[in-house]
Amino acid sequence: MRWWRLWSGASAIICINGIFSLNCKINNDMKRIHVGLVLFLLYLLSVNISTLSAKEPERVILFMIDGMHWQAPEKLNMPVLNSLIKEGTYVRKSYMIIPHHPTVGDYSLSNSCSFPNPMLHEGTIFLSPKNKMIQEMISPKQQTAFVVNTTAYRSVGRGFSTCIMDNSLTDDQTVQQAINLLESQEIRFMRVHLQSPGSLGTNIAMFSEGKPYARDVFGEGSPYVEAIENADRLLGELIDYLKTAGKWESTVLIVTSDHGQSKVGWHPMLDEDSWVTPLVFGGTGIARGRELPYFEHTDLAPTIARLLGVEAPNTGGGAGKAVEEIMAKTDASSYHPARYIKTINQQIRQYNILYAQLVLVAEKNNYVANIISSLSNEYLTPEPFYHQDRITEWHRAGSTEHLIEANEDVLHKMKETLLIK
Repeated sequence: MRWWRLWSGASAIICINGIFSLNCKINNDMKRIHVGLVLFLLYLLSVNISTLSAKEPERVILFMIDGMHWQAPEKLNMPVLNSLIKEGTYVRKSYMIIPHHPTVGDYSLSNSCSFPNPMLHEGTIFLSPKNKMIQEMISPKQQTAFVVNTTAYRSVGRGFSTCIMDNSLTDDQTVQQAINLLESQEIRFMRVHLQSPGSLGTNIAMFSEGKPYARDVFGEGSPYVEAIENADRLLGELIDYLKTAGKWESTVLIVTSDHGQSKVGWHPMLDEDSWVTPLVFGGTGIARGRELPYFEHTDLAPTIARLLGVEAPNTGGGAGKAVEEIMAKTDASSYHPARYIKTINQQIRQYNILYAQLVLVAEKNNYVANIISSLSNEYLTPEPFYHQDRITEWHRAGSTEHLIEANEDVLHKMKETLLIK
């Protein structure tokens, strides 16, 4: 049958005009076959066009506003972010692991920033210097960039083809540096991080006595508010550049933070406001006007990897997963993810509070003192509690689910001891 040929592939063009020459002498059965073939070819053509329109973005930009409180979009003047929320997919509270930042111990030997940052780049709660990071799945074959106005993130800068970490830059200058790179390079993945809001939040927590905004980031005259609203303005400048340069239609923009912000300032470990921050996806292929009920920052790396058509940096028991429900083509009605990070954070908070209570009781009760000593070994439970000071050992749990189960066993024993004594 030499009259029919089908071309397949991403650049396929199927020409129908002139393929069929219907002879009036052909019987009705043959006519029906020919019509069926035409319809079949039209169907293939529509599928091919749909596939072409759903191609991956040319770049993903991760725009991070340090220490952004989860209520910032509704409390503060952030017209750009709120517009992006309406036009994209929004998570009111995205959860990251407690933003603890030890400068001593095993963790500090290979990490210069708080827990959520390596977890974000590695896409797993099981941290290791051997783990790959999302930028290393893209570079050196394609260009990646990290632009931030502090050197605090040097341990997660590994593998970026361009890395600008400069304490002397203002937030405005940081965004301008990012735009300059986007103009001069074909950036595939970029992280832009504005540090000022988080730094000012820390100052409010520690050095604001006598100010009208003392220990209140939303207080009158708060420099934190000013920095957040300026970050929103700078986000607008970046979006304006992308649109003017003809890059917006081929970009996915993600706006979030590496940690939240306590209302008293900074990110104290036991305050839930420290563990959550807004998260917005916008741009090509992203669902418009959608709100997801839950997200974990460990899902960002595998989601970015899926968007860019590369492998996730890490898989296995502690790894996050690509969240397809941010995409317009994916139905989100059945999106009910497990809330692992929220659960682990709540367990760590409860462990620290129970531990403190046990210490107070142990002052007059040596039995309880022995229980406290036993919490660091396997006398009482099959495994000790996986708390913040053991984070480099979390991988021993094998899976996130088992880590949570092991922690519950220890918490039960601690509660039981307090009830008895």
